[in-house]
Amino acid sequence: MSEGIQRRGDRWRARYRHPETGRQHEQSFARQVDAVRWRRQQLDAFDRGRWVDPQAGKVSFLRYFEAWEQNQVWTDGTRKAMSLAARSATFGDIDLRQIKVSHVEAWVKSMTVATNDRPRPLAPGTIKTGFVNVRTVFKAAVRDGMIGADPTLAVRLPRQRKREAAMEIPSPEVVRNILEASDPRFRAFVALCAFAGLRLGEAAALKVSDVDFLRRQLHVRRQVQRLGAGEVEIRLPKYNSERTIAVPDSLLEMLSQHVSLGLANEWLFSGVEDVPPHQNTIGHRWRTTLKRAGVEGVRLHDLRHFYASGLIASGCDVVAVQRALGHAKSTTTLTTYAHLWPSAEDRVREAAASLVVEVNRSTEGTVRADRP
Repeated sequence: MSEGIQRRGDRWRARYRHPETGRQHEQSFARQVDAVRWRRQQLDAFDRGRWVDPQAGKVSFLRYFEAWEQNQVWTDGTRKAMSLAARSATFGDIDLRQIKVSHVEAWVKSMTVATNDRPRPLAPGTIKTGFVNVRTVFKAAVRDGMIGADPTLAVRLPRQRKREAAMEIPSPEVVRNILEASDPRFRAFVALCAFAGLRLGEAAALKVSDVDFLRRQLHVRRQVQRLGAGEVEIRLPKYNSERTIAVPDSLLEMLSQHVSLGLANEWLFSGVEDVPPHQNTIGHRWRTTLKRAGVEGVRLHDLRHFYASGLIASGCDVVAVQRALGHAKSTTTLTTYAHLWPSAEDRVREAAASLVVEVNRSTEGTVRADRP
């Protein structure tokens, strides 16, 4: 490649040729130093394998997303979430190559304040979810050679509460009160969430045939997803977390009683027109049950945390808890519940205490702390 810097009137033109295609690229600058710097950056990008065609990225963020999403293998839920996040971005009409970190920061900032259309700021967790979805689009644009760098990498998000502080685990007494206050048609549903850790959609999509009373197992094969206007869709469980759960006899007895009362048909929990109930129906039943039990501030999903905490307290390892909960990765289990497992200090303390007990039980008698 030649030096590629020439003066044209009062402007400086920098140019170079693509080493593979031979195509020439050029750009003019008011100052020679800027022309030299730009050309050097382009050549350096070639050497590092990070070169991006200057003509690329001349498409708005939203137009790129609309074209890119057509080729993605997503569930309807994922597609809806991705579309919602992309269309909420305040830089949707700006060309990809012109989007800066400040644009993304301004979008994040806009979600932390109330507006006419949104009376309350979005929660930090909700902001993070939308941000991660939009970041996925930028990562795809980098892979496609549309832009050279992801502008979301340097953006800071609102601070979230630590999981151990934000997680609410109901006490056994609270769970008992909720079960006792539950309507007969809803009691088994609550029990499945508390004693098998099922998600709302998973419990709603159970069929009677999914309960193996002989082997004392429960098969989670599908979930219910509300589409709107009372319509529901039956799909695979979240993150394809199909699983078989070992369940206690007491839970099986509750399920057996539920069936014997004629509260089930093909579906264990039949809704309107013999279809499984969706989130709105279960939500109404849950709120009614809490009011009857005199309990406040407990979510149905908190029963899943109650179940996980019980497994961990009983000595189940990470893999066992992961499989029971249907997490795709053990890292998800650890990220969510690491604070519930005994620490190394706890184990050392318990081990030392066991040594003291063994010594005190020895035939030589009890060791006195004040003995010289």
